[in-house]
Amino acid sequence: MKLYDPGTLKTFLAQHGITASKGLGQHFLCSRAAVEAIVDSTDDCQGVCEIGPGPGVLTSLISEKVEKMIALELDERMIEALKSSAPKVDVRQIDALAVDLVSVLNELPEPRAIVSNLPYYITGPLLTKIAEANSAFSVAVLMMQKEVAQRISAKAGNSDRGSLSVYLQSQFEITTIAQVPAAVFVPPPKVDSTVLKFVSRPIDLDPTLRQAFFKLVRAGFTQPRKTLANNLMATYRIPRETFTELIEKVGLDEKIRPHDLTIEQWVAVTREFLTSQNEI
Repeated sequence: MKLYDPGTLKTFLAQHGITASKGLGQHFLCSRAAVEAIVDSTDDCQGVCEIGPGPGVLTSLISEKVEKMIALELDERMIEALKSSAPKVDVRQIDALAVDLVSVLNELPEPRAIVSNLPYYITGPLLTKIAEANSAFSVAVLMMQKEVAQRISAKAGNSDRGSLSVYLQSQFEITTIAQVPAAVFVPPPKVDSTVLKFVSRPIDLDPTLRQAFFKLVRAGFTQPRKTLANNLMATYRIPRETFTELIEKVGLDEKIRPHDLTIEQWVAVTREFLTSQNEI
């Protein structure tokens, strides 16, 4: 079913008595180019979990290509609609933020993918939820607000870079799949969107170092405009001379700002902190 066609979608929604819910942040994609880019990004996968399928614009096409698909939908109005648009899909009315995502993914054949048009109001929590399940899937294809995608993709040296950038880039290879203007949604949101593809590549860290790494990154960006030194000294309450010695051991200037560090440099700083302190 080609629900990416605006006329077809509007007719389908009317048949099921559905209007987009502002409270749930619903904006339905009507762009053949964007839909095909997302669907093509799951070509190598046999199992797909879609979060927030809505009426099934993506669901109907992906389900025809994969061995098994599970859709997690909070809006009960969409359940009957999905039975019509994507009859092969296992649709579950559930809050994706509350579900055990790893367990759901483990029901699917490998290789597995997650697909979602992320609701703007829960983008951060849902991204974290998906990242925490990275051991259970190979690819995630996620559409989000353009500004959020820019921050996530920001490289070292870019002032848009933040703790979420480092957190996700340390676990995934991230590429841009499509730019999606607001005008191709029904109803149109106030902002443009971007589709990012996340290919899982967890950093090779033991559990202790991994935990310390994420904690230190969050601390390092407490006040992004300040230096790394000021942020870490405030969090860990260490004297400047101690920090200066630590930072020089990994070859960095003590005036460096958090957005300037690469993933490798964050790891190096974390290792040095763990070596020099009993606990971070």
